[in-house]
Amino acid sequence: MKVLVIDDDDRIRRMVARVLSADGHRVSCAADGAAGMITLRREHPDAVVTDIIMPEQEGIETIVAIRRERPQTKIIAISGGGCLGDIELLRMAQLLGADDVLSKPFRAHELRRRVRALDPALATASDISA
Repeated sequence: MKVLVIDDDDRIRRMVARVLSADGHRVSCAADGAAGMITLRREHPDAVVTDIIMPEQEGIETIVAIRRERPQTKIIAISGGGCLGDIELLRMAQLLGADDVLSKPFRAHELRRRVRALDPALATASDISA
């Protein structure tokens, strides 16, 4: 599966890319939502993992733009909180179109499980029920 990772934190972006690449996904990265949308239009990923709080174009705006332009693209929103608090931002992301949400910090196995669950061809009964 082609996955686009959008996060302004280099460390998180590299970790997510490394985990997903090791799991067999083709991964592209962007440092903010504006750059992510350019990459989305160029590479047509199957899924996007996007942070919520970022400069230039934040994640909520990015989710709305992805849903408008490529409604079939699966989205996982990730957040470590912020002025509205982690739970509220992630709930807002789901209401606006994220297929799943993941609170930072998260473990690699949880990220893998969530991304696999987006693609029925990759998901197994144990992945979904875990």
